[in-house]
Amino acid sequence: MAVYKIFPEKDATMYSLFPQMNTGLDEIVEISNLNFAVDSNAQVARYLLQFDQTSIDDLIDTKGTGTNWDIDLNCFIATAQGINLDSRLYVYPISGSWGMGTGKYLDQPMVTNGVSWEWQTVQNGKRWPNLTSSLAPYTTASYSGNNRGGGVWYTGSDLPDLDLVGTQTFSYHSDKDLKINVTDIAKAWYSASQDIYTPYTKIENNGFIVKWESSASYEDPTENYFIEFNGNLNVQPVLQYYSMDTHTIYPPCLDFKWDDSSWNTGSSTFPVLETPQAYLSIMNNNGFFYSQSIQQFRIDCRPQFPPIIFQTSSIYTNNYYLPSGSSYWAIKDLDTNEYVINFDSNYTKISADASGSYFTVYMNGLQPERYYTVLIQTAIGGTTQVIDSNYNFKVING
Repeated sequence: MAVYKIFPEKDATMYSLFPQMNTGLDEIVEISNLNFAVDSNAQVARYLLQFDQTSIDDLIDTKGTGTNWDIDLNCFIATAQGINLDSRLYVYPISGSWGMGTGKYLDQPMVTNGVSWEWQTVQNGKRWPNLTSSLAPYTTASYSGNNRGGGVWYTGSDLPDLDLVGTQTFSYHSDKDLKINVTDIAKAWYSASQDIYTPYTKIENNGFIVKWESSASYEDPTENYFIEFNGNLNVQPVLQYYSMDTHTIYPPCLDFKWDDSSWNTGSSTFPVLETPQAYLSIMNNNGFFYSQSIQQFRIDCRPQFPPIIFQTSSIYTNNYYLPSGSSYWAIKDLDTNEYVINFDSNYTKISADASGSYFTVYMNGLQPERYYTVLIQTAIGGTTQVIDSNYNFKVING
């Protein structure tokens, strides 16, 4: 019943065409495979992003212990082109620390004070390992020909207990937003940070690398997805996503989701709603919430046409519970009408206690100084309905 968002602490794109260039402050991160009239080699872009390990540890320690939890990496599309064939994107945990830098794409003069295709930290600082003899266990890299550099990452091929590879396939008509489950990667990072003895203890959090599929050495050689460094002029996919420095409401994020829903009505005599024709209102909504607050919203509902019975008090003062196991909440951005938190049968279930139905929202995952609206979905008598009655609020800085 909970969704908590974590935003990156650094990100950058690495370009093989400009092996010294840093783009740490660019508003865009990019993966691409392009063929220019420069030489016979395709030019590739990959991007890196990293999230604070202390925040991840805190969430696992205080929210995830003993519960069912998942973490998704989300990036939001800015532009897409060249996806004329099925193209598969890969996410891996990075091996080795890197410096974000302060450059932007094609800055003049070029900024070289952070990560680039050739350099792990700064120009003339530490290079990305680009020989098989210099790679750490369980890792790989681009180490042949003119493609050397561009990061080092764990493949997970020798760690059968973990899935360290996240994938998403894009077709011409598919949604181009990135949403990949990275729960096992986060588990590995947590084990390293807590010094827990496991086979993957040493996989420390240095962030993710996002790249096109590249080599049959660790992909499925029977599938025709090999994109990266493809010299075919008809295979030039480009996906650009908003970075942490975007001036929009679409920075990358980790969605940390867990089920802490509860159905414990105690001695309450409230009935369960049995008709889809009902009135519903959200309580505990003062209209404004600070960005670090946690708000428990209460739901007051009753039938639109209550049964006729004899009683000495108004029937309209009776509260009802929403049905257990089939009632969920979601949040939309009022300006864009997009779901910020969508209905989820595992993680946005509505709870109940002796006072009625309720759910909890962590405001940190919502962009401040924007307006949002709450939606309720419930299934009653074979009818599923979404209730949108302008339950609006604003998140403010503070």
